[in-house]
Amino acid sequence: MRVKICGITQPQQSIAIASLGATALGFICVPDSPRYVTIAQIQTAITPISQNIDKIGVFANTTISEISQVVTESGLTGVQLHGEETPEFCHQLRQFLPQVEIIKAFRVRSLEHLQTTRNYTDYVDTLLLDAYHPQQLGGTGQTLDWYQLNQEFSPSLPWFLAGGLTPDNILTALAQIKPNGIDLSSGVEHSPGHKNLAKVALLFERLANWPVVSSQ
Repeated sequence: MRVKICGITQPQQSIAIASLGATALGFICVPDSPRYVTIAQIQTAITPISQNIDKIGVFANTTISEISQVVTESGLTGVQLHGEETPEFCHQLRQFLPQVEIIKAFRVRSLEHLQTTRNYTDYVDTLLLDAYHPQQLGGTGQTLDWYQLNQEFSPSLPWFLAGGLTPDNILTALAQIKPNGIDLSSGVEHSPGHKNLAKVALLFERLANWPVVSSQ
């Protein structure tokens, strides 16, 4: 199972988090986010990191040229679209970045809203479900209804579960739903962008005792 720790701002923490077991690191490329990082900061953070670890840039409602520039200059291996990007936008982005993983995030407002994910399956590699918040794009600490998701959501693509996950509730979540990956941000932080490495370590300690965790 993929484990993504998102909203990293400190290069030394990216190294520590990777060494603890993360399979993907997330960097927020949305300027008005408290977890925003520049191209130079991303470069510094990912240069020492193994090639086997995915480096994902998170964007929202920006241009294809801006995304392409950040990816090309920083060395990111994936793009997470966390805004109102259309299937056509995703298709166009694929033409510019054919070798980069494209993840489309959905801030789930209702079970009916889940149906819109089907419109994207031909244009992206991976889906991500996050909790909806009217003012924040992510890192809200709010959870989804895992049991209901398990009943209603069976996509044809791999997907990440996000939204309020912590070391304390991760096993409860995984007992109710089986995503291909999990994505944590605020649940392993002291404050926005400042990760709590003890919580990250506890997360992987808990996951080590969960039977569905594997090196997918």
